[in-house]
Amino acid sequence: MSEVVIKNADYVVTMDDTRATIANCDILMRDGVIAEVGKNLSSTGEIVNAIGCVVTPGLVNTHHHLYQTLTRAVPGAQDALLFGWLQRLYPIWSRFGPEEMRVSAQAGLAELALSGCTMSADHLYLYPNGARLEDTIEAAAEVGLRFHPTRGAMSIGESDGGLPPDNLVEREQDILNDCIRMVDGFHDATEGSMVRVGIAPCSPFSVSRELMRDAAILARDKGVMLHTHLAENDEDIAYSLEKFGCRPGQYAEDLDWTGADVWHAHCVKLNCQEIDLFARSSTGVAHCPCSNCRLGSGIAPVRAMRDAGVNVGLGVDGSASNDTGNLMSEARQAMLLQRVFRGADAMSAQEALEIATRGGAEVLGRKDCGQIVPGKRADLAVWDVSGVESAGSWDPAALLLAGPNKVRDLFVEGRQVVRDAQMVTIDLPKVVERQNALARRLIE
Repeated sequence: MSEVVIKNADYVVTMDDTRATIANCDILMRDGVIAEVGKNLSSTGEIVNAIGCVVTPGLVNTHHHLYQTLTRAVPGAQDALLFGWLQRLYPIWSRFGPEEMRVSAQAGLAELALSGCTMSADHLYLYPNGARLEDTIEAAAEVGLRFHPTRGAMSIGESDGGLPPDNLVEREQDILNDCIRMVDGFHDATEGSMVRVGIAPCSPFSVSRELMRDAAILARDKGVMLHTHLAENDEDIAYSLEKFGCRPGQYAEDLDWTGADVWHAHCVKLNCQEIDLFARSSTGVAHCPCSNCRLGSGIAPVRAMRDAGVNVGLGVDGSASNDTGNLMSEARQAMLLQRVFRGADAMSAQEALEIATRGGAEVLGRKDCGQIVPGKRADLAVWDVSGVESAGSWDPAALLLAGPNKVRDLFVEGRQVVRDAQMVTIDLPKVVERQNALARRLIE
């Protein structure tokens, strides 16, 4: 039996059903589970002093492209809209191989961990030069984060009217066969699992209707979740109207891509009818505010989604369209954009933090995570509010208003991943050195 107790936290933001914040509180973790939350708890295990700290549930990242961590700030893609941005980057990504995928995932997951993230989804939809989804799964195991990799795919290349080069697309039967292989080999549906695999054709403009429908049938047969991009910008809407004769929400509904086992990325351009559809069907949304700003896609109607009852989580998206992977900064941006869009009372710091924690866990179907409640998994972020970022703050628990945006300590399944703002599971300087060497090789 392993125990760790976090002692004397200034505040514990529980995200329980009452959304309680408890002052001067301890948390006892036992064998990967939160055992007790209260005052004056004792343990024979390790004691972590949290005086001057706020403790929250670990943040949850519901949408990422970890391989893109190797292509930040690429000239020619820095100021492009979505489709032009993709066309600039596809030829670069086509030169990736297994090492690029693994090292990029290590760097991206470490960056997430340092921003307080304990669980991340990933959408990998291209597999050049022998790369496999296992490359990212191995990286996540090394870093120590809870991982939801999705087997993405593209099947319509340039010669068939699609965006990606022909050398980056796959035969649709090969895609489905590999989805089966990955789910059978790696998906763990048990409570507390560290890896759950999803099925995720890239987007309606990079695969056929048949593959979208077959993917949904396969996912339901295997009991796994479905993920794709949807309604990301005006170009996306125009493509759907021209090619399918309907808006993205109708396209998703027609192909059985709605339900509690589905979450869509971005959804910037959902209209009222589509929001109602998602609410009625319990379809989830991965909101990516920084990437949406970077690509000029617009402000997603998150306030309207939340008010309608749509499950919303946060995503950093890929680092080729965000350029950073800080989930706490993402939560702050989500709050600020809704205020710009709807007024200063449109979203509180507490609600944005809820979207980043419990909200993301619910989108990914992880009712065992996202709350600091006895019986939930011991995924915790400890934030030091004694520094200059919070100096003078009247409400240190309002982390998104006064910071910090980097974590002091991070626990996943009760195991420490970050200690004193440093990674303890991997040699991060070595990973960064290799990442930069791979980037230089791509540039040359």
